[in-house]
Amino acid sequence: MAVPKKKVSPSRRGMRRSHEALKPSAHLECSNCGELKRPHHICSHCGHYDGREVMAADKARGVVRV
Repeated sequence: MAVPKKKVSPSRRGMRRSHEALKPSAHLECSNCGELKRPHHICSHCGHYDGREVMAADKARGVVRV
């Protein structure tokens, strides 16, 4: 059986796990309204993408007007 010969020190264990940390999610300001949005996504506040209105603001927020 494969058994470790020596105890792995906390420092060595931490160096091995250094890449497992959660990375912060990226957010950018919308060029139209200034709200934070994900890159390459439609702004959920105003419905703009790449400087033009792609979706009506009511639909972008998920509000259905009857």
